Amino acid sequence: MANPMSTLGIIHTVISVVPVIAGLYSFSKYGAILPKTDVGRLYLITIILSAVTSFGLSSTGGFNPGHAIGILTLLAIVFSMAIGKLGWFGRLNRYLQALSMSFTFFLLMVPAINETLSRLPPANPIGNGPDSPPVQATTAVWVVIFLVGICYQAWSMHRHPTGGAQPA
Repeated sequence: MANPMSTLGIIHTVISVVPVIAGLYSFSKYGAILPKTDVGRLYLITIILSAVTSFGLSSTGGFNPGHAIGILTLLAIVFSMAIGKLGWFGRLNRYLQALSMSFTFFLLMVPAINETLSRLPPANPIGNGPDSPPVQATTAVWVVIFLVGICYQAWSMHRHPTGGAQPA
């Protein structure tokens, strides 16, 4: 049987479902996560809350890969917002903003894959942690989906230089 979740774990999980849904909606509607849209703002707020609440979770009692993912997520958000405001990269800004926001979604899903497969179904979970073959295989598939997705996203933005994804 899967390990029981702490109160903070339950709160973190509930919060973390929102950016998954908001991100998927934003990708389907805009081809990117756009912080200037309502759904983009919802995504940003909830992914930040998800990252912050992850810092209070640790099955090992110390710093773990989940904490590193939370830090990377926050750094990717700061990067995306900063280049949107400062315009450091000229014509590449649009691409870098969209791809860095997509990277936050990728990072959100990595622990989601592990936790989901390690807890469901409750009586006999599919995986038993990040080192289990089902979790590793699913994560590998997720990496491929992410790489194909960002390539498609960049290509689509290149084909439609004035439309499509217009991040922060």
